Amino acid sequence: MFSRKCEKLPPFHVMEVLERAQELERTGRSIIHLEIGEPDFPTAPHICEAAMTALKEGETKYTHSLGLPELREAVAEYYNNKFRLNIRASSVIITSGTSPAMLLLFMGLIEQGDEVIMSNPYYACYPNFVEYQSGKNVFVYTKEDEGFSLEPEAVAGAITSRTKAILINSPCNPSGHVMYAETMKALAAAAGDVPIISDEIYQGIVYSGKDHSILEFTDNAFILNGFSKLYAMTGWRLGYLIAPPEYIRPLQKMQQNFFICANSFVQRAGISALRGPQEHVSQMVATYDKRRRFILRRLREIGFGISREPEGAYYVLANARNFSSDSLSLSRSILEDAGVAVTPGIDFGNGAEGYLRFSYANSIENIREGMDRIENYLKK
Repeated sequence: MFSRKCEKLPPFHVMEVLERAQELERTGRSIIHLEIGEPDFPTAPHICEAAMTALKEGETKYTHSLGLPELREAVAEYYNNKFRLNIRASSVIITSGTSPAMLLLFMGLIEQGDEVIMSNPYYACYPNFVEYQSGKNVFVYTKEDEGFSLEPEAVAGAITSRTKAILINSPCNPSGHVMYAETMKALAAAAGDVPIISDEIYQGIVYSGKDHSILEFTDNAFILNGFSKLYAMTGWRLGYLIAPPEYIRPLQKMQQNFFICANSFVQRAGISALRGPQEHVSQMVATYDKRRRFILRRLREIGFGISREPEGAYYVLANARNFSSDSLSLSRSILEDAGVAVTPGIDFGNGAEGYLRFSYANSIENIREGMDRIENYLKK
């Protein structure tokens, strides 16, 4: 029998929705996917070519546990150039996706009973990482009419002697909220000696103004990022962690023991992604913006509530309480009866119950069809 920790682990509802949608598709049903947070764009050719060249040249062996020096340098250059920082490559660890980076970090930081502060709603897997390390989640609830913005004053009030970290995410999943510079600055001040973990995996996917990194406002921070979203490389499983210098050696030892290293040829692709042409990225973001504006209009026409428009990522967390307060049942019935896969808000905490998350990482034609199906279903 597995451990009680394993038995208590809740399912990741968006994956359950996806898997049920795929089952329906195998029976011949037409399903519109608005649930999964995966870019529908192909990985750029020059990135694929870099991986193929590495394979042809025999780069199929282990790399240094911290990652290829060239990729670590490219990550540092990217952050330094974009945010006017002075990160050293020695502060970067390359991982097999951002989730392993998160696991390493929480394994290193948390003892039994230690607390991690995070917003509610939150990315579905955050609390599970903390609880699996015997930590305690401390939730700060955010409000729809404030764009689900995390308030520094509320965070400051939640800090105790057991607080080990404050976890933030901007641009945010599930709400699409982008944290303003003044908010990040205030959070850094409120945190004091408590480190901030900043999940910046959607960094670069913004539609107005600019996004920021917490490293612009404090050195006492850990950055989680990767290539999945901005470079449409979800299946490549390539991420990285930027950490203060004193944490690198302990993180390296855990990497050596639990993951060894990221794939060698995939790391070559990462170098090409960061240092190669970027036009495909700006084109992709512009396309997302067109979809964002379209889906916002249609959701409001159907009757969903949206107090503040999302400014980043590719999600809309829409208030569905006009139709049901049970988001899981509503999402299931929309899938089974309307053939549209959407994510129940409860996946992102009780602060998102009664909401549905819509992903617009799909073509505008499919989004239009999905909205029409949902509208017709709800009218019935």
